[in-house]
Amino acid sequence: MTSVRILRLTTYFIVALLLLPIAAIIVTSFTTANYVSFPPEGFTLSWYKEALSKQQYLSSFYLSAILAIVTAVISTLAGTLVGIGIVRYRFVGREAINAFFISPLIVPTVVIGIALLQVYNRIGGGSTIAGLLAGHVIITTPYVIRLVSASLTGIDRNLELAARNLGAAPIRAFWRVTAPLIAPGIIAGAIFAFITSFDNVTISVFLSSPRAVTLPVRIYAQMDQPVSPWLIAICALVIMFSAFLILVTERMVGVGRFFLAKEERPVNSL
Repeated sequence: MTSVRILRLTTYFIVALLLLPIAAIIVTSFTTANYVSFPPEGFTLSWYKEALSKQQYLSSFYLSAILAIVTAVISTLAGTLVGIGIVRYRFVGREAINAFFISPLIVPTVVIGIALLQVYNRIGGGSTIAGLLAGHVIITTPYVIRLVSASLTGIDRNLELAARNLGAAPIRAFWRVTAPLIAPGIIAGAIFAFITSFDNVTISVFLSSPRAVTLPVRIYAQMDQPVSPWLIAICALVIMFSAFLILVTERMVGVGRFFLAKEERPVNSL
């Protein structure tokens, strides 16, 4: 058995081990018992029906969805511009700026949440939707920057330069030549930003207000109570929704190739 095959089997084993708790949650949500049990007793969809009748959770779902959409739009616009600037141009402080924008991927989100809460309290902002949105944009923008940057490094700059030599203005050349080529990276970044915002707990738990509670925070707040099968059904719906978006992203744009892209030295603009 070759070392490559051993590494592959080990990877599959680790991935399967990580997915087992998720699979257990989904399977448990179909139990016919009035309590959480694994393996489940029988099969029923009644807990999903009851979960969808919980008005508080539906309101939290709508809030999380709207917040995630707005977050995805803002972080995609900002991340695309930053990614283009970092890859395409060479300037003083470029590495420092890159490290600054990517740092939320390194700093634990719980630290970011506490820091933002302290800042908002000092400036008198408190827990508001705007503050929650800002926190989500901070932690999602790096994903867009990473994916857009990886897309740009795999594109021959001469294609855009040829369009400019043929008379196209710089913005038009970028919009007509480069933008379609990096569109998969932009789309993948937007979807990743949406998923990260929608599923976030560690930032939202510090910045949510009693009037604006996201779905993950509402589920988290229920953990100190006896866990009911309908709550497991809600968790299963969130898992399946996120998994669906990830599968769609992979099928549409093939996310793996972005993370495997090689770093390329920036090219001076003309």
